[in-house]
Amino acid sequence: IRAMEIIDELEKSKRKVYAGGIGYFSSNGDFDTCIALRTALAKKNKFYVQAGAGIVADSKPMNEFKETVNKAKALINALR
Repeated sequence: IRAMEIIDELEKSKRKVYAGGIGYFSSNGDFDTCIALRTALAKKNKFYVQAGAGIVADSKPMNEFKETVNKAKALINALR
């Protein structure tokens, strides 16, 4: 819960679907889930793209930043 409070304090916009769990149950009993780490939300003829990276103890901040930019660019290119 504290992590969610910190995110709410630091981030300018709400995450919405980003970083949340998405899944389905099929009629034959299959079940699958994933974490939404790259999202594109369509709203009023605009797309809002979010992407992130996994940060660990030995992460290099600039490399992680570049990774998120590249992930976002891939989504944007797919939408064109």
